[in-house]
Amino acid sequence: MTLVADILCLLACLIVVTCDRVYVHPFNLFSFKKSDCDRLEKLVQEGKTIVPVSTEFQSIPEYEGDMTDSKLEVPSINAWGKEERGYLRDLVYVLGMRFYSALQKAERDQNVLLSPTSLYSSLVSFYLGASNQTALDLQGLLGFVPPSGNPDCTSTAIGKIFLSNLRTIERLVNTEHEDLLFSKTLSLFSAPGIPLFQLFVENLLPNVDAFYARAVDFTNPGEAAKQINAFVEAKSKGQSKGLLADIDPSAELLFAMDARLAVNVTQAFQLKEPQEFWVDSNTKVSVPMLSITGTFKYKTDANGTFSVVEVPISNTVLLVLLQPINGSDLEHMEPELTWQSSAWFQQLSSREIKLTLPALIIEDSSDLQELLADMELPALLGKGADFSKISNASLTVGKVINKAFFKLASNGTDQSEDPAAQKDDGAYLDVILNKPFLFAVFEKQSRAMLFLGRVINPLHEE
Repeated sequence: MTLVADILCLLACLIVVTCDRVYVHPFNLFSFKKSDCDRLEKLVQEGKTIVPVSTEFQSIPEYEGDMTDSKLEVPSINAWGKEERGYLRDLVYVLGMRFYSALQKAERDQNVLLSPTSLYSSLVSFYLGASNQTALDLQGLLGFVPPSGNPDCTSTAIGKIFLSNLRTIERLVNTEHEDLLFSKTLSLFSAPGIPLFQLFVENLLPNVDAFYARAVDFTNPGEAAKQINAFVEAKSKGQSKGLLADIDPSAELLFAMDARLAVNVTQAFQLKEPQEFWVDSNTKVSVPMLSITGTFKYKTDANGTFSVVEVPISNTVLLVLLQPINGSDLEHMEPELTWQSSAWFQQLSSREIKLTLPALIIEDSSDLQELLADMELPALLGKGADFSKISNASLTVGKVINKAFFKLASNGTDQSEDPAAQKDDGAYLDVILNKPFLFAVFEKQSRAMLFLGRVINPLHEE
């Protein structure tokens, strides 16, 4: 029995050590039938294509679809078991942490923001269009190992299922309440005359709030960037500006995902005067601050180096805040971030808390091509990659932009008195975020991480 116990212990240790690399996919959770494969294979063989119109085309092309009907559906995860939800949540989290690790090194001493669900769905989108070794390589990065069988069917069927389940999670965030708005937009820009497979486009359409596929001449990089930026800004009604600064003239496809969440917190009110925020030990700035009082979940880590506060900021969204304490700082705290998503919610206990934190408007944009290069995976979406299920032309993928935007504010309701003032001193634990901190936004039911950010200076949006 001792030997068996030792082996089990060793296996457990190996699983923990490798959990940030690859999961072995329990495919019974996302099964598909042979008849589905046969149908998909037939569609792949038919190879119907569409040729995107230019950015100057004024009408909505038929292939971009009507998003109205999909918005009327009521999403539900009741049909999923806990295992499915936990599996997908953890895959999204691990990949998000890998990209965050690359970003926080590249953007040291700067604000950082990314959307793990958006990053994951971006790569699943490319997996839908991948074949042969490229599909296998993407499977490894995404964290699952599919069963043997027709690879064209596998990547299409499983990719479609994953995108659909991710979309269900994301749509649980949105409510009809005007104090919260979550949206995701996908824009594809291809070289003029490049055909895109209709099946690929149709599989992407239901998984975003807005979808665009347009043609741009990349051989004049400056003019191409100008056209793309103007198109994106116009379609977003001015919300998304300056998508990119340069373009590789040899590119034939550019991918841009934009995820945005704005929350006006009902129970928060803005302090009358700006408060001090210490960017570092020698630099302070005056920033607008919010005060939120209530019973929230809280803990400090075992070493007393950081605190964690979990705050419901809507009926569907949880905000988790991590702040260094007792002389610690982000530089020492970030490497301690766990690779297990469930750990963010473990050992928290309810406390009556008066929380003071900056009002936030933070936006960040990253090119997955650059991040993959930093992770020593430059060829994954590079010139040699096989995306023969995106187009029957040999495509060179250029930039793969993921843009994230998060806004946290009060709902503007006037409050004449701080609720904490109604209780005796000491009744509330004061938690004041007045120096650099980390935050994460989770969907409440699935606990999937929607956004992960680092705030160095609240006055800098990027």
